[in-house]
Amino acid sequence: MSKNPTLSDDQLTTLLKDPATRRDAFSQVIHRYQEQLYWQIRRLVIDHEDSSDVLQNTLLKAWQALDNFRGDSKLSTWLYTIAHNESLTFLTKRQAEQELTIDDPDGYVMDTREADKYFDGDEAQRLLIEAIALLPAKQREVFNMRYYDEMPYEDISRITGTSVGALKASYHFAVEKISAYFKKNEI
Repeated sequence: MSKNPTLSDDQLTTLLKDPATRRDAFSQVIHRYQEQLYWQIRRLVIDHEDSSDVLQNTLLKAWQALDNFRGDSKLSTWLYTIAHNESLTFLTKRQAEQELTIDDPDGYVMDTREADKYFDGDEAQRLLIEAIALLPAKQREVFNMRYYDEMPYEDISRITGTSVGALKASYHFAVEKISAYFKKNEI
């Protein structure tokens, strides 16, 4: 099977279920989704190298779980869910390793962003990243998926297991907090 970027997710799902075409189909899945998954992970994990590690874990988990993928949701939603869970697992482990105080739960995020050699944004971008980093984890997660990935609330709901109404409220509060942060910093 040669690489065919025009295959639909449904066609890829069918090929993933066939042991004879599974490896090549999964290679196409990686080719199609790895950049999107990386940026979803990166917005939660922040650090490039850590994000790359989480992406590798995500793809490994997806490969290992192919037999469990029934196709009830879109392939992309299934992959985003795995990436989401792997990111949260990583952040939980990192927080335990860093022994962050309750007064500074997002200190790791801010410190990592400042030390990131791949970050070269302008002042507005820097402030946006800082404002997002200061959001509670759930609001940060919803904001990232909705704002950066332009993901419908229904898909975010499937990934996070949160109702659409609660997601809309989280996004609204996140936008308000980000706006207030920009006003406070005169942008």
